[in-house]
Parts: sequence; C-alpha cells; structure tokens
Amino acid sequence: MKKTLLITATFAALSLMACKDETISGFADRKAVWKLLELDRKPFDADATIAFPKPGKIVGQAPCNSYSSEQKAPYPWFEIGPITATRMTCPAQAEETRYFNALTKMRQIEVQGDMMIMSNEAGRQMVFLAQR
Repeated sequence: MKKTLLITATFAALSLMACKDETISGFADRKAVWKLLELDRKPFDADATIAFPKPGKIVGQAPCNSYSSEQKAPYPWFEIGPITATRMTCPAQAEETRYFNALTKMRQIEVQGDMMIMSNEAGRQMVFLAQR
C-alpha cells in the first residue's frame, strides 16, 4: 500500500514539473478557440466556443449569440463572472440556455494538449477541443 502511494505521489510530482507556465486564464496559447464537443458526457450538437484572449477575459460564440465575461479565479480553478451576450434568438435557443447554465456552474479546468475539460464538484463536465 505504501509503495503504491509513493509511486502515485512521485508520478504526480513529475507530471506537475512537466507542466508549462500557465497564465491566469489557464492557457498558454491565447490564440486557441475552444469548441464544445460534450456537455455532461453527451455530444453537444450545436456550435459553442470559448476563448481566453487575455488574463481574466473570456469571449465566445454560443449557439445564437456572441458573449463575454471574466475569469475570476486563477488556473486551474474556474469562476465565471456575469455573462454579457448579444440578444438574438435562433432555433438553437434551448441549447444556448443549456450552455450558459452549465458554464456558470463549472469550477475547474484541465488542459491536456488540444483538449480542455471543465468540471465541478457535482460531476458535471464540459469537453472542448482547441481550434487553431
């Protein structure tokens, strides 16, 4: 048991040492736009994106509207401020509501290569793929 814990702790420490220096928004590549693939482990069929163009700033395109907000917590934590969005309607309005509701409930971000997973303590998650 102790040997397993030691191996796990050593692996975790080595993984952390290999991490890049991340910005407050959590992403070294400010040019990446992240496209939502899954919401709560189910495919998200509408188009929704999020980007982190500068520390503390969030912008994106929801299924109907463009939006912006602030990232109020340092990486790997996630705390979104109030969302400001344009006010257009479209056939994907229900998906947009689901997207915004889920985004406001996320509390942590994990980035590995071109994949980003947002999650919370209730087990909800959003899976994004980087678009460059």
